[in-house]
Amino acid sequence: MTAVFIVLGALAALTIAGFRVLAEYERGVVFRLGRYTGVKTAGLKWIIPGVDRMVKVSLREIVMDIPSQEVITRDNVSVRVNAVLYFRVLHPEKAVIQVENYLYGTSQLAQTTLRSVCGQAELDQLLAERDRINQKLQEIIDLQTEPWGVKVRAVEVKQIDLPQEMQRVMAKQAEAEREKRAKVVLAEGEFMAAQRLADASRVLATEPLGIQLRYLQTLAEIAGDKNSTTIFPVPIDLLKPFYDQMAGRTGPSEGTG
Repeated sequence: MTAVFIVLGALAALTIAGFRVLAEYERGVVFRLGRYTGVKTAGLKWIIPGVDRMVKVSLREIVMDIPSQEVITRDNVSVRVNAVLYFRVLHPEKAVIQVENYLYGTSQLAQTTLRSVCGQAELDQLLAERDRINQKLQEIIDLQTEPWGVKVRAVEVKQIDLPQEMQRVMAKQAEAEREKRAKVVLAEGEFMAAQRLADASRVLATEPLGIQLRYLQTLAEIAGDKNSTTIFPVPIDLLKPFYDQMAGRTGPSEGTG
């Protein structure tokens, strides 16, 4: 009787030991005597203790930081670049069978790809065309990890560290560019002002009274609002048009009288 209880107890222990709980975001890759038999979904699952082995794989998206890599750009500038990798497992059986450690493999592949892609670009492209660099990194890494059942959603270059001397050179270059734009704007303003003055002079030249009116306006501007006396010689030629106009008005009336 005691032996029966021992056997029943052993069977119960083995049965309890075979239960596994998988979360909603987990899948269990099962091997029976070393041979792949299938993938178990979320919930309470049972395997044969001592015969089956279950490897849990998370299906959640993984955010992996790619360490800073020393990169020499195509124009021979040494920079340090780091990035962030976003990926997830689509096929748990491939992630377990095809590669020993898919996390480590993906990390190493991302580091080497980051050095390779950034090394093929010039510094200006690396700084200005970051979206294109990110897209190229994502395509290359995703293609290499596809046999592992890993899907790379995005790669984002996070920081580009430049040498101190290069930062000083770029600061001087930016300052020179700002000065150039300021001089161009000033020159364009002077050109437009000169063009307007030339247009105004042509208009005044076509009007007989234009010069005289401008002359009187200048006198008013010189006087301003201050109580001052300004002695300014007035050529008779400037007043002659007004005199002729007044004479033309009074001449007929006097002749009639």
